[in-house]
Amino acid sequence: MLEKIPFLGKVPFALLLLIAGGILTLIGTIAFVMNYAALNMAGFFYGIPMFLGGIAFKITELKPVPITQPLTAEVEALRESQANDTQKKIFEEVTRYRYGERAHLIAALKFLGLSPTDEERPEIVGIYETAVDGAYALILGFDSPMIKLQQWQGKQEKMSKFFGPDVRVEVAEPEEELIKVSIISTPKSQQTEAIAA
Repeated sequence: MLEKIPFLGKVPFALLLLIAGGILTLIGTIAFVMNYAALNMAGFFYGIPMFLGGIAFKITELKPVPITQPLTAEVEALRESQANDTQKKIFEEVTRYRYGERAHLIAALKFLGLSPTDEERPEIVGIYETAVDGAYALILGFDSPMIKLQQWQGKQEKMSKFFGPDVRVEVAEPEEELIKVSIISTPKSQQTEAIAA
């Protein structure tokens, strides 16, 4: 619910609660020492629960996935004209703070059969947007020591349908245990050319 407020996904909500709760608790403590009953009660009544809430959120905090390449104006224009809702949602979901989840994209990996157990689940370690042959592409990098390249490649068609419509998925292993999943837009003009060829 809190994550639906736009700026809260970009800043650590846990830190905001810790700071606000700490300040109010400090004010309550000073007011207690100086014998200001109303301020003392307000400081403790609001400050301590906020501080404890901040600790609870911090424990369950899932940090945003790092963006590993800067966004260019060309790619931004391609995103506006070609990216489908799923590509936009994935980027938005993994580049913000989340709470109460163990990892990013758990449901998608389970659905695709790429997360048999928590220990085997690949972990997304980077994301960026680029252009591939003039089309918008969202690139996800996964640390995948247990799920090998062949297993990922065997799911390419299923991934294209899952992340679709109007995308194709390519899987590569640029480094050992690092899987690169490219979700590439297939604009209508490219689909028509492919059929004609």
